[in-house]
Amino acid sequence: MTGDSTPGATLGATLRAWRDRLSPAAAGLPPGRSRRATGLRREELADLSGLSVDYVVRLEQGRATTPSAQVVAALARALQLSTAERDHLFSLARLAPPDRGEIDDHIPPGVHRVLHRLGDVAVAVFAADWELVWWNRGWSALLGDPASSEGGRWNFARFHFPVAGRPPVTPHWPVVSTSDSAVRAAVVSDLRSATGRHPHSVRLRRLIADLRAGNADFAALWSAGAVGAHREDHKVVHHPSVGPVTVDCDVLTDGDAALKIVVMTAAPDTPDETSYRLALVAGAATPAGR
Repeated sequence: MTGDSTPGATLGATLRAWRDRLSPAAAGLPPGRSRRATGLRREELADLSGLSVDYVVRLEQGRATTPSAQVVAALARALQLSTAERDHLFSLARLAPPDRGEIDDHIPPGVHRVLHRLGDVAVAVFAADWELVWWNRGWSALLGDPASSEGGRWNFARFHFPVAGRPPVTPHWPVVSTSDSAVRAAVVSDLRSATGRHPHSVRLRRLIADLRAGNADFAALWSAGAVGAHREDHKVVHHPSVGPVTVDCDVLTDGDAALKIVVMTAAPDTPDETSYRLALVAGAATPAGR
């Protein structure tokens, strides 16, 4: 793609080519003023991947040649790369592509397109171990920006089962489940099911070992040996601008039941739907994540 074959230049040229081919509409961005190019702007890629514009510029210009695996994964998600393209990007960054035995945070392009067509509904995507990997502006507006969590990483299981001696993981407004005990049990049984799909995942083993050692409730539920999945719930979001909003929380999965697509909606023609819409308007400027 360029006459310079150095690793940094090759990585930069590839990123530019993939940025140029992804339209703002396909990335879920609102239509803007007239554009000279059909692809994403650098600022838009930076926003979608949670990186600074300066770092994206340095990557594309070949001045930053050793991005971390987390950065490469974020770029792959933002650019909606196929699995083969994602692995190629890792190789260009001189990193080993994700181990097939490890939990995969990658969102296929087709799933991305479905997510972006959901409009302003609050949607987020979690990996098999309940690690948050993507969320839209509706999610940030309704629940608060998950990027405010320490290190920009957030895990739903750790939220429900805090480990003694560590600060609570609360990257959003207060949210109360109407069936908290059932949700907690479902999350544990879902994690046990994940161990069957990902028996060699180091990340999953570390999460479970940490929660078993640090949270007595998790350890007791884990010992029960239940296998299942978390599918639905009702929650009350205590939004700072509009007050309490009762929402239905539905968990969908992709074809191989690895990714969990969480959708929050309010019952139509109710005061909660009005509050839901007001919350989305109040947080219209909040960013999407990853």
